[in-house]
Amino acid sequence: EAAAGRRAWGFVVPAAPSLGRDKRATAARLKAALGGEGRGATAAAGDLRALLERVLAPAAGPGGGEAAGEALEWCRCLLSGGEPWDSFVQAVRAYDPATLCGLVWTANFVAYRCRTCGISPCMSLCAECFHQGEHAGHDYNMFRSQAGGACDCGDSNVMREAGFCKRHRIKSNSNVPCVPKDLLMMSELVLPQFIFSLIQHLREGYNEPALDLPSEKDLHKILQVLEPHVSFLEDLTKMGGAMRSVLTQVLTSQQFYKDLSSGVGENACAKKSHEKYLIALKGSGLAFPEDKLTCGMQEQGAGTSTLAVQGLAGATATSGQGDSSDEEDQDGSQGVGKRKRVKLSSTTKDQSIMDVLKHKCFLEELLFWTIKYEFPQKMVTFLLNMLPDQDYKIAFTKTFVQHYAFIMKTLKKSHESDTMSNRIVHISVQLFSNEELARQVTEECQLLDIMVTVLLYMMESCLIKSELQDEENSLHVVVNCGEALLKNNTYWPLVSDFINILSHQSVAKKFLEDHGLLVTWMNFVSFFQGMNLNKRELNEHVEFESQTYYAAFAAELEACAQPMWGLLSHCKVRETQEYTRNVVRYCLEALQDWFDAINFVDEPAPNQVTFHLPLHRYFAMFLSKAVKCQELDLDTILPDQEMLMKLMIHPLQIQASLSEIHSNMWVRNGLQIKGQAMTYVQSHFCNSMIDPDIYLLQVCASRLDPDYFISSVFERFKVVDLLTMASQHQNTVLDSEHERSMLEGALTFLVLLLSLRLHLGMTDDEILRAEMVAQLCMNDRTHSSLLDLISLDGIIPGSLSFESVLSAVADFKAPVFEPGGSMQQGMYTPKAEVWDKEFDPVMVILRTVYRRDVQSAMDRYTAFLKQSGKFPGNPWPPYKKRTPLHPSYKGLIKLLHCKTLHIVLFTLLYKILMDHQNLSEHVLCMVLYLIELGLENSPEQESEEEESAGGQERCHDSWFPGSNLVSNMRHFINYVRVRVPETAPEVKKEPPASTSSDGLASSQNSGTAQVFSLVAERRKKFQEIINRNTSEANQVVRPKASMKWSAPGATPQLTTAILEVKESILSLLIKLHHKLSGKQNSYYPPWLDDVDVLIHPEIPRYSHGDGMTAVERILLKAAVQSRLNKRIIEEICRKVTPPVPPKKISSAEKKTLDKEERRQKARERQQKLLAEFASRQKSFMETAMDVESPDADIAMEIATSEQHVSEAIYDCVICGQSGPSTEDRPTGLVVLLQASSVLGQCRNSTEPKKLPTTEEEQIYSRDTCAALHDVRLTTLQRYFKDSSCLQAVSIGWEGGVYVQTCGHTLHIDCHKSYMESLRNDQVLQGFSVDKGEFTCPLCRQFANSVLPCYPGNNMERSLWQSHSNKCMQDLVQEVEDLQEQLGTFPSETNLSKEMESVMKDIKSTTQKKYTDYSKSPGSPDNDFLFMYSVARTNLELELVHRGGNLCSGGASTAGKRSCLNQLFHVLAMHMRLYSIDSAYNPWRKLTQTMQDKNPELISEELPEVPVLYRDVSSLLLIQILTMPQPLHKEHFTCIIKVLFTLLYTQALAALSVKCSAEDRMVWKESGALKKNTSGGEKSWEVLLGHVVSELSKGKIFEEGETEELTVVNPDSVECYLQQFCLPFLRITSLLQHHLFGGDLPSCQEDEEFTVLASCLGLLPSFQSSDQFTSASCLNWPVPAFDMISQWCSELASFADRHPDQVKALLIQEPKWDLPRLLQLPENYNTIFQYYHRKTCTVCTKVPKDPAVCLVCGTFVCLKGLCCKQQSYCECVLHSQNCGAGTGIFLLINASVIIIIRGHRFCLWGSVYLDAHGEEDRDLRRGKPLYICKERYKVLEQQWVSHTFDHINKRWGPHYNGL
Repeated sequence: EAAAGRRAWGFVVPAAPSLGRDKRATAARLKAALGGEGRGATAAAGDLRALLERVLAPAAGPGGGEAAGEALEWCRCLLSGGEPWDSFVQAVRAYDPATLCGLVWTANFVAYRCRTCGISPCMSLCAECFHQGEHAGHDYNMFRSQAGGACDCGDSNVMREAGFCKRHRIKSNSNVPCVPKDLLMMSELVLPQFIFSLIQHLREGYNEPALDLPSEKDLHKILQVLEPHVSFLEDLTKMGGAMRSVLTQVLTSQQFYKDLSSGVGENACAKKSHEKYLIALKGSGLAFPEDKLTCGMQEQGAGTSTLAVQGLAGATATSGQGDSSDEEDQDGSQGVGKRKRVKLSSTTKDQSIMDVLKHKCFLEELLFWTIKYEFPQKMVTFLLNMLPDQDYKIAFTKTFVQHYAFIMKTLKKSHESDTMSNRIVHISVQLFSNEELARQVTEECQLLDIMVTVLLYMMESCLIKSELQDEENSLHVVVNCGEALLKNNTYWPLVSDFINILSHQSVAKKFLEDHGLLVTWMNFVSFFQGMNLNKRELNEHVEFESQTYYAAFAAELEACAQPMWGLLSHCKVRETQEYTRNVVRYCLEALQDWFDAINFVDEPAPNQVTFHLPLHRYFAMFLSKAVKCQELDLDTILPDQEMLMKLMIHPLQIQASLSEIHSNMWVRNGLQIKGQAMTYVQSHFCNSMIDPDIYLLQVCASRLDPDYFISSVFERFKVVDLLTMASQHQNTVLDSEHERSMLEGALTFLVLLLSLRLHLGMTDDEILRAEMVAQLCMNDRTHSSLLDLISLDGIIPGSLSFESVLSAVADFKAPVFEPGGSMQQGMYTPKAEVWDKEFDPVMVILRTVYRRDVQSAMDRYTAFLKQSGKFPGNPWPPYKKRTPLHPSYKGLIKLLHCKTLHIVLFTLLYKILMDHQNLSEHVLCMVLYLIELGLENSPEQESEEEESAGGQERCHDSWFPGSNLVSNMRHFINYVRVRVPETAPEVKKEPPASTSSDGLASSQNSGTAQVFSLVAERRKKFQEIINRNTSEANQVVRPKASMKWSAPGATPQLTTAILEVKESILSLLIKLHHKLSGKQNSYYPPWLDDVDVLIHPEIPRYSHGDGMTAVERILLKAAVQSRLNKRIIEEICRKVTPPVPPKKISSAEKKTLDKEERRQKARERQQKLLAEFASRQKSFMETAMDVESPDADIAMEIATSEQHVSEAIYDCVICGQSGPSTEDRPTGLVVLLQASSVLGQCRNSTEPKKLPTTEEEQIYSRDTCAALHDVRLTTLQRYFKDSSCLQAVSIGWEGGVYVQTCGHTLHIDCHKSYMESLRNDQVLQGFSVDKGEFTCPLCRQFANSVLPCYPGNNMERSLWQSHSNKCMQDLVQEVEDLQEQLGTFPSETNLSKEMESVMKDIKSTTQKKYTDYSKSPGSPDNDFLFMYSVARTNLELELVHRGGNLCSGGASTAGKRSCLNQLFHVLAMHMRLYSIDSAYNPWRKLTQTMQDKNPELISEELPEVPVLYRDVSSLLLIQILTMPQPLHKEHFTCIIKVLFTLLYTQALAALSVKCSAEDRMVWKESGALKKNTSGGEKSWEVLLGHVVSELSKGKIFEEGETEELTVVNPDSVECYLQQFCLPFLRITSLLQHHLFGGDLPSCQEDEEFTVLASCLGLLPSFQSSDQFTSASCLNWPVPAFDMISQWCSELASFADRHPDQVKALLIQEPKWDLPRLLQLPENYNTIFQYYHRKTCTVCTKVPKDPAVCLVCGTFVCLKGLCCKQQSYCECVLHSQNCGAGTGIFLLINASVIIIIRGHRFCLWGSVYLDAHGEEDRDLRRGKPLYICKERYKVLEQQWVSHTFDHINKRWGPHYNGL
């Protein structure tokens, strides 16, 4: 075969010589011939066909790739008829009636959805159409497509026309010209063969897995070969409407298909391919109806294959054909832990839907292969790209529906079901979202039948026998949640399609009218009824916790509940009553079948629970809708009593099980059972699960006998035995430790049942409000979490009602920032009046997933009451009035007025009063709540008169006379007979001598074991009903043996005792009040003082409070409702109540009580200790971790003020000893060393730089401080001697080392052992000990080194104030002598070793490129420069932290954490090791006039840097650090005075260059005139004149004028000079502050110069500011004019050689702005749209995770391997280059900021928040985001102050991979 294939292929060049070699010419010739008439045309058509057959024959050889390219070349030529391809494309495009966008995208594409404009919820727009449309103020969001999609712009079926973009708004069909015939003539001839060749390729490539098991690789190979073909088709679709209609014609024409592919004809190749096609069909179990040929082949395929790729051979279970379905085989191999599958024998499914496929056109077969190959992306995109063509859309939709069953089978088999699901939905959502289309297909192609059948069939493959109820005989089957089908949600594409089509009213109505469909659907739903059954483990813990419950809940929600909500949304008006009746009818039938199948009679099987009852829930929800919206009479659709009794059993079982699970009775089943209980009430599930269940129970309760219902509840909750008046009892079904919580559970359930009105009369808005209040009361919530928590049916999130309700009940708390705290989100918090009036504990209990949320709500409520002064103590949950019941449910009230409930309430009140065990405050609270509910909802009043006429005598039958709570409350019960163990105290009592024996007898007979007969009563009633309904009653009755509780033979014998009670509910309440208050007679009826109370009983003082308030409120309501009650209350209060009789407590009980008490006390003690500890810790944290608050400085200031101690004393935070730092045992400061480039980011413009968001904006870092310093140093090095250059500047603007400390000290040897212990500790928290990192043992601040404290006394500090009287000359000489002393190498002490090691640390902190600037590498000048620059960096940074000036004065925050003093000692010790050759010592040049050295010397090597080019601050540090420490204050001042003269001269020189030539002349002359006056040396005019004249000697002023600064008036000159000198003065003042102590004075900005000058001792005495000039600070060590002349001459001689550089190198006035991050745009979308598709400049790809640096704006690939260099990814690399190891990046796709610090990184958070103040990490919600300026400020603040390490807690290593 292969050979034949190759022969046919033969060669590529057309054989017929007449056709020539030139493709274009051939094409043109053919086109001309075909355009003609007659025979010529026919012949040409033959030629064309032959040519195409040859060119397009399926490639079998290895040369497939080139061949394909060649074939496509041919096609292009032929289509265009020899024209150039591009011009042909243009020509066709001209005829495009572009009304639809239809752009198709794949996963991960960013698209938009606008709910305001969408008709279908699936509507989506591409970014271009969205931004071109007008959606401002709409409810839209951006999203990342998961399955892919297509743009709906222009499609009015899916969206409103107002939302169309500009391009697609024009209805242009009318004016598009008609397509000329000859333009597309060739296409119509070529394309059929092209598409057929594609299909042939697909047929060829597919091998039936049964025969030679191809792997998936083979399929991929074929697809790769076909890639260019499909792309070519895709390009054709993009040519617009004209070409699409040709394609549609080709794809859907049955004639073409018949001619080409039927396999009839002489072509062997075509025949073979047709056979393959038939085989593939067979293999898929899809026969041509008339074909029975290859049946045997199929059998064999089915038997041997176990491969899932195979086309589902036997799985079809077709009657007649082999049932050896390979699914069974698969199971056999791995079915160890699985349960046997059940096969349904009677497959009801329609043969034609499942098994028959007949292809009539190319489109159909193309889709068949697309499915067979599991939806290759390219094919999908092509098929979707055709959709704008209306005819195609309809044809394709029908084809898709026709293949639906086949799709499902392929999906079930697929290994890649996730990808495949996405691709399926990608297609189907385009087809089924369109109502018109969905309706048409429903009518013409039985869409609904197909979908329901396919779903049913799919689930049938994984059924197992249900074990619910009657394990042996059950006939019910359920889905097995462990199957892959359910576990992996494989069914979701089909279900989501179904939900999608049900959202269209026309389709849903069809469904609801079709009885057959409803029956099938209920059948489908019943597969889920009772799935995932839990059996309670009673002995040991289950060994394997199954996680199948996720699958079960997801399946019920997606496959049952969502279609149900879809259907319900169309049953909203009266006219739809019929639909509801249909659903309810078939639902009840299904339920009846279910009860029969599981063999259910009247008792649920014990210890079993399933949370899945979808049939019950369908029934409930349709009932609810019927009453709420359709005005149906409930009783007409309710079943009989027996059915109601059965219906209530399972939902009630769930409620009881919830209580059991929370009481820890299911612990042996593992955590997953708790997970189920939580999921059942969780926000996404509650509307479809617990709410319908409770509603159904409410319906049952309203229709059944109340006594029966109440007793059922207590029996289900297993607390019947507890409800006895006796003090002891036995519970045969419950352990005593669970009794209390089960009783609480039962009562809470009753309260929920009787108080909830969600489906019983509340309007949608009321429901929404109640839900919202409940959620907000538990916790403050963000807007998005509220939307998430309240998933109400019918309320579209973001709808108007949601926002309006939210603003009515809640206040918005804007996001707050605590510095150092976490970033808060914007939260909503309940308004005060909501707490006051609307807080509803019942709703909160219903909606809490965690029990702690109820507590949290109560705590918040308590806090509110305290704060608003409404109630000081611990309040009880408030009672909230309910909305009135809908008339249909009035029967529910009967529960509150039935004797059974009253007996229970009476018993419990009595037990609580008598302090029986196992009762809690919660029980009492619920009991009172029920009483109050009863009083609020009492039936009509009975006439009081007849009651009073001896009601007592009438009642002989039971405890209470009637069923009305109001009258039963006052009924006294005298004696009760109880069954008690013989050991109980009651037994000893003798029955009292009776007064009226009659009364006694009646009480004894009736009021005795009343509650026990609860169970029996219930039985009796049930039996009656069943007898009434069925004649086979006798078979139904269960054998009595199964009644566990009726067997009294439990261990201690029960005997009967008679209890004297003599109480009524009212008297019990009053006594309870006394008991709660702890006082006798604490209750006094309020109406005795104020009668109005009875008329207006709603008094605010009763609405909040504790148990006493509740009792008072109830008594008041009882009195209001009946005069008799009022009278009786008064009577009871009049009798002075004797104290409650002391109880006899058996010693055992006493012990347990004592134990309880002791435990309680211990607990309280523990709480107290914990609280105390927490507050201590808090106060410590506040002092230690204080980030930016001045309060904590006071302590430090106190510490610094005790300065007369002779030696500094340090505390070691490790060993706790304090003492001085000594040479042998030095102490050190805990410090963090980090390289920093913050200073280098200063700019000299105040205009902040913006992040570029368009191509035009760019950022250049030319104007940063770092760049300018760099340029300056390189220029100096070009012209001057290297060693001298390296002392004329400072480095460290980039990569300088910043040292900060937390202020704690420790012994260095202690620190070493601490580090050892950290190294051995395996659990490391985010720092690496090997790099020397640790956290301060006291305050846990991050650190990485220890800075030794120099041992020394503080004497120097206190002495410096006494001014010495030495003259300037002497001091200058002293300074010089001190510098000449050689630094002796320090003796080998521990201290010096530590100083060396810390110096090493400092050097290794920054990268080598930031320390080596000298031309000769490794020269000592480098180290020298580096060391004094470290000091400079730290001073400059402190200045930045103080806001760039020293006006604020004070020690400031930097003070307490400053370690400059210690740092100076370390640096000085090392600097003194380098002696400066005295000839080069700058000090001499500054203080002596030199004689000219002989000029020959200079010519040999580069000269030294002229003094005027040297940076004065650097000189200052060099001078000070090379003097012996500690330094004397007078020497310090002397150095400053000398340096100031130099600085001033530099200022004058800079000024002289700036002003114009005329000005210079003026200054020169006026200066010369005043030169000889007395103060000449201290007048800037004279000095300036002198400078000008000296500099004129060189060629300095001759260069063309660069900048003109018109300085005419003296004031501006003075101002200029002051500004020039200020930076130096600031640095110097800081230095003085750190070296000698003393505070910095604070001042106004305009007097900063004078204040600092006098503080530094430059100003002899402070004069008033009007006559002050900066020059008066000058103190010249030698005559000024000589000095200036000497300095200027250096410049002049330099100018002779390099006149162009003289001015450039003069130090200019440095006006740096503080360092800033880039300014960000207001709206995040601006950034996102520009950057998320931007290509990276390095690798020219669009990065997967783009990021941008917020310091310099560089665009980088995060984690991108494309830009990796030497194992460093781009972000890490950039953080080293841009920030010396610190990087701040904004992640474009996530809107969050990450910080990289060295080898660690952390997620910082987002500075963009939505309208509700929330972050949107990863842009999941896609809401518009706006900059939050405060957050950005915080980020900038942390960057500038280098506190990222301290404030952000969650750091992790990045391993250079970011």
